Amino acid sequence: MAFSSENLAQIHARIAAAEQRAGRAAGSVTLLPVSKTFGVDVLREAAAHGLRRLGENKTQEIKSKSEPLADCGISWVMIGHLQTNKAKEAARLADEIQSLDRLDLALALQKRLEIEDRSMDALVQVKTSPEPSKFGMAPEAVAQFLQEVAQQAPRLRIQGLMTLAINDPDPEQVRACFRRLRELRDALAPAAPAGVSLARLSMGMSGDFEIAIEEGSTEVRIGSLLFGGRDYAAK
Repeated sequence: MAFSSENLAQIHARIAAAEQRAGRAAGSVTLLPVSKTFGVDVLREAAAHGLRRLGENKTQEIKSKSEPLADCGISWVMIGHLQTNKAKEAARLADEIQSLDRLDLALALQKRLEIEDRSMDALVQVKTSPEPSKFGMAPEAVAQFLQEVAQQAPRLRIQGLMTLAINDPDPEQVRACFRRLRELRDALAPAAPAGVSLARLSMGMSGDFEIAIEEGSTEVRIGSLLFGGRDYAAK
């Protein structure tokens, strides 16, 4: 397994083309490389090509990679479902969490962030797909949750929303998930609590990121298309 600068160039070209099709400004969409299951050598090469913000699904992977890559200046983003008992590690190791989906997790992170004397950017994960395997809070619960986090967990700086689209061959079913998140953001933004921003929409992965960009994504999370296929059996 090796990092491919050709893959990176192709992804940037596809992002730019999707931005243009959607009538959006060039450079309005950020790439978040998803580095889960990929080894230190691969990530070191990615960092050498300017990719110094990486998404991981598990705190133990961030822990195992952050020390040998400490000289690379990598910012670690937690994008996987986070158990409350992992809040300690997340608050210490991650710079951002994109899977904030319940109040008990927010309060656990707040407690640990106070101990660490630091703050953390956060996106609220919203469930826009009917699939039972997908995590996220119900769209109708987000408004109250934003108020609760602003009041009870101020060390979590809410920056926007995140979602996972349905795994469906029909692109219109996928598009509907992304559209629902954008519409929710648009409805909530005017009354967002002080200190809460909803400017960011993290949505779209290797198989559907162009649809997500067309529906307003500001950040796409791409792993296999960038790094190649994953060997989950090795992990």
